Amino acid sequence: MLFLQAPITPFDWQRLLWADAPPLFLLEVAARCVITYLLTLAALRVTGRRGVRQLSIFELSIILALGSAAGDAMFYDDVPLTHVAVVFALISGLYLLFNRLTERYPRFSDWLEGAPVLLVADGEVNMPNFRRQNLTQKELFGELRQQQVEHLGQVRRAYIEATGNISAYFFADDDVRPGLPIWPERLQQERRRVEEEGQHACCQCGHVLALPRGGVRPCPVCRADAWVPACTARRQA
Repeated sequence: MLFLQAPITPFDWQRLLWADAPPLFLLEVAARCVITYLLTLAALRVTGRRGVRQLSIFELSIILALGSAAGDAMFYDDVPLTHVAVVFALISGLYLLFNRLTERYPRFSDWLEGAPVLLVADGEVNMPNFRRQNLTQKELFGELRQQQVEHLGQVRRAYIEATGNISAYFFADDDVRPGLPIWPERLQQERRRVEEEGQHACCQCGHVLALPRGGVRPCPVCRADAWVPACTARRQA
């Protein structure tokens, strides 16, 4: 059985502002708005920082929530503008409220947007912190290579910021230590049995050990068993 859609009357203000919903339905719109906004924040927290980049999770959630509300209202004739106005008012209010809370309570700010996390310390990957991030070694090393890092021994500190960017601080040239090379072609030369005596870096955490030729041993820091010869080159900015 086919159902014919009733003809649309242009500039029908009852349809534009209220449709067939009673005024009390605005309370349901408000409740759904708050719940959806909080669910959006929670989902973005779960997906991690890499999808956020320059925007904070808080800012991105505002864009998603308002963008959806505005987009539906533009071309769906059954979306009353009054309901959309409630969504915009509540989202804006939540934005102002959360801004005040983040200014007043630093812990709330860290929960909402995330705090900087130390990923590399003194030329080695901080494995406990690294494993808690939604980040792969390939992504970390790619970010460092964009800052002209050749090996981890050049890096004194590296943090992942709330935006997902990597901030790095470097050793002075005279203080550069042997470290794990992060060029892809060098990492592909990993070996479980050392072919030449000398300093070798763990391919997972970057810990450096002096190993004898033919030596086979797990890393004392992360227990990985793949090694490459350590690099000692100074950083060329």
